[in-house]
Amino acid sequence: MIETLKTLFNRDLNRLKLEIESFQNESKIWSIDRNISNSAGNLCLHLIGNLNTYIGVQIGKTNYIRNRELEFSNKDIPKEILIAQIEATTQIVNDALILLTEEDLKKEYPILVFEAKTSTEFLLIHLTTHLTYHLGQINYHRRLLDN
Repeated sequence: MIETLKTLFNRDLNRLKLEIESFQNESKIWSIDRNISNSAGNLCLHLIGNLNTYIGVQIGKTNYIRNRELEFSNKDIPKEILIAQIEATTQIVNDALILLTEEDLKKEYPILVFEAKTSTEFLLIHLTTHLTYHLGQINYHRRLLDN
């Protein structure tokens, strides 16, 4: 399971990097339109914050401090900085997952994230689906708004 999780996180974080790199007009990373309330850039920042918090801090024991509000309010961060943050997050996720054993996956995740406690395995699977959900939104935003 750990190898599967590493494969999925790496695949989709690389796709996230590619999506951000693929914006031809960098300002469109921060665009919203009609009923789109969060820009691709803000969704990217949200994913970085989410993974650094729930994998980096809780599993990898990093000293990351999340400011969730800024994930949705920061604007106009240069593309190269977003890409560097995605690359750093990828490394943090990989470094943390290496620390886990199959037995660790069955243990209770150390903090309450949902209404009830979950296993570490459940939370990590949730994080992969959360990543792909927002990755799909970012892809759609790019194709819709970056023309």
